[in-house]
Amino acid sequence: MTIRKKGNQQKTGVLPEKVQAQFEILEQELNIPFHNKSLLYQAFTHSSYVNEHRRKLYTDNERLEFLGDAVLELSVSKYLFERYPHMSEGELTKLRASIVCEPSLVIFANELNFGKFVLLGKGEELTGGRERPALLADCFEAFIGALYLDQGLDTVVTFLQRVVYPKVEVGAFSHVMDFKSQLQELVQQSNNGLLHYEIIDEKGPAHNRTFVSRVLLNDKELGVGRGKSKKEAEQQAAQNAMVALNQSLYKEE
Repeated sequence: MTIRKKGNQQKTGVLPEKVQAQFEILEQELNIPFHNKSLLYQAFTHSSYVNEHRRKLYTDNERLEFLGDAVLELSVSKYLFERYPHMSEGELTKLRASIVCEPSLVIFANELNFGKFVLLGKGEELTGGRERPALLADCFEAFIGALYLDQGLDTVVTFLQRVVYPKVEVGAFSHVMDFKSQLQELVQQSNNGLLHYEIIDEKGPAHNRTFVSRVLLNDKELGVGRGKSKKEAEQQAAQNAMVALNQSLYKEE
């Protein structure tokens, strides 16, 4: 694993062949062969494992976790900035926080079966460390850090496009940006009438369809939105309607 220098000599802890074989399986499952295997091993090495193998010169994943957290936040920020051009800074921050948080990272890690590859000390293993949320979230971030060092930001983005971003696209975090509920509350405050949503267009092949929705208030169109699903299109329409209503209210003042 990580090389440490002592005088003019270099020493490194070498994982057992059986453990290395397990990581080969992980690389195959992810379809991401690492150039520097030590980075991959380190990403899954918990401090409890290092403490039980002090003479092997292993290195835990805490520094990679630090780096991965920053890389993940940058990558998700850029994705959201480009994907949702009409969102305010506050809305983008709120949505990013719901993606780059422990519960979400645990979901990503579990879907990739990261837990079974973590190198743990015996005590941590016996107390259920392999399923501990904080440990799994840290491992996911450490993996992102290792992947960034090994293959660069473009590969990280490709990985996130496969693992993280599709969940945003299908509305897994829509509770954070529920513009339909916000619009409903805004209309109710003014007692302006009833809202109605309708799909007015569908474009593209079945596997890559774009929906167009509009929201009406008492048969008057308030906003139009587009999305990869009907739900996303309706949310976009509601958001655009809120922008229009707020602008009209501002002009009246």
